[in-house]
Amino acid sequence: MDFLRRLYNILFSSPATKVETPIRFGLLGASKIAPNAIIGPAKTHPEVRIVGVAARDAERARVYARRYGIERVFGGYQELIDDPDIDAVYIPLPNGLHYEWALKALKAGKHVLLEKPSTSNATEANSLFRHEVLQQAKPPVILEAFHVLFHPAWQTFLSCLDPKNIVSAYSIFHVPRGILPNSDIRFQYDLSGGTLMDLGTYKVLDLRQIFGTEPEECLEATPRMMPKGYDQKCDHAMTAKWRFPNGGVGTIDCDLSARGAAGLPKFTMPLCKVVHKELVIEDAGLGHAEGREHVMVKTVTILNPMFPTFWHRIDIEEQHTIRTIKDKKIVRTWTHKEHKKAYTWEEGNGGPRSGEKSWSTYRHQLEQFVNRVKGREGSGCWMSGEDSIKQMEMVDSAYKKAGLPLRPTSTYH
Repeated sequence: MDFLRRLYNILFSSPATKVETPIRFGLLGASKIAPNAIIGPAKTHPEVRIVGVAARDAERARVYARRYGIERVFGGYQELIDDPDIDAVYIPLPNGLHYEWALKALKAGKHVLLEKPSTSNATEANSLFRHEVLQQAKPPVILEAFHVLFHPAWQTFLSCLDPKNIVSAYSIFHVPRGILPNSDIRFQYDLSGGTLMDLGTYKVLDLRQIFGTEPEECLEATPRMMPKGYDQKCDHAMTAKWRFPNGGVGTIDCDLSARGAAGLPKFTMPLCKVVHKELVIEDAGLGHAEGREHVMVKTVTILNPMFPTFWHRIDIEEQHTIRTIKDKKIVRTWTHKEHKKAYTWEEGNGGPRSGEKSWSTYRHQLEQFVNRVKGREGSGCWMSGEDSIKQMEMVDSAYKKAGLPLRPTSTYH
């Protein structure tokens, strides 16, 4: 029943009464992601209104505006960002256009909610997030839109980890074959496409957040390239491993055309699984049993971290062993299991922060974006510019290890 109630509230949320001076958003592009990423969340936020859209195809923009109740249609991206009645822009354009239009929007004094990946490569990320326009006393706000990290489920998962003692982390997300055509712009190198630049960016962020630091080295990266007849510079799938400063190894497995037996579409549950190193536990129950020790290995897994509002589960498993110290002979073993959920901050032991069970990851993200624009404290969840630079450095390291070219750098300055 709780699932059905959440689903109903997600689909049929009541519009919020708007304040007199809301943040007025313009959309660059009539994109498929915007309804979930910002149009829907804006309806329930009293301080946000979507007031304009611009697209390369003017008729498409007009149809889009009518469908989603957007007041104004602009003749082009530049016209929209130059308009004084636009306070902020949402940029879901193809990856290769992110740098240029984010920088143009910042120069025009607009706040920017920028779809991931923020840029095509680390060179662009460094230029964008360290640009002089962001060094002024009160710069515009820019946020790379990794919506998942704003949800209490993800933050609760992270709170269950002990980063310095992590041995391995594994993050997987597969999209079944047939959902995305091979001709999709996600697979065009000139637009900075590739699976690592799409799903893979989420998985890269997972590892960075799990270990709480940056990797020392990309150990291996194995792409499955696009089929013959399609862009041979683009990865259809990617697995990669990095070594982190504590010696732990993080692995990602992302696929935008996953197939099983006989090439049929294959579904795999999205998850992150983290294994900690074996720890010796102080155990008064051993009494005077000389030569014995109590050790424990903790594994923490989050199921469905990408869409936790619909359903998720955090599994915490502790494998306990009593054994002899000298020859490691097992005397006794047992397993303690615990399951958690965190649809709200209160459920995740995160305190009375804002949010409702029906809030999507995108709605949580918009809440924090508005808080930052308004100069409010917020939940503490954020993706800083330096984070975004490190993110693209890690992505680049995988492409280099795989022997593939980095995505092309924009000529815009």
